[in-house]
Amino acid sequence: MRSLSEWLSAYGESHQNSINQKIHKVAVPGIFLSIVGLIWSIPSLTLLSVTINWIWVVSIPVLAFYFRLSLSVFLMMLGFTLACIGLIWSMTLMKLPVLSISVVMFVVLWVFQFIGHKIEGKKPSFFEDLQFLLIGPIWVFRKQ
Repeated sequence: MRSLSEWLSAYGESHQNSINQKIHKVAVPGIFLSIVGLIWSIPSLTLLSVTINWIWVVSIPVLAFYFRLSLSVFLMMLGFTLACIGLIWSMTLMKLPVLSISVVMFVVLWVFQFIGHKIEGKKPSFFEDLQFLLIGPIWVFRKQ
């Protein structure tokens, strides 16, 4: 597995343009939130009379990936993940259409991402390795 610095350096290669960077600062966290909303919207899993939302099942390997990179990255992404879950849960309590909002956010923000990469003149990193989808939030949060 690559080190954190190797991941961030490789990700940064296709994110040099300032406009692309600005788009990513908004779109990457928003896409992460929308994915939390999409997963939240999957009907819950019931095992031995315990109901579990799929977001908890999916979060475990994702957070394990972050833990393997570094404790600080794990804690940062744990906090952001829990904040996203809290926001989606609040939307559910307010009876907002989480699935619809998440789909619209996901599509619109990805369109902006691809516009940013068109401006950059380089294809998105995840075309090389899907794990870059998990590196994007770290890069955004650590980018000055």
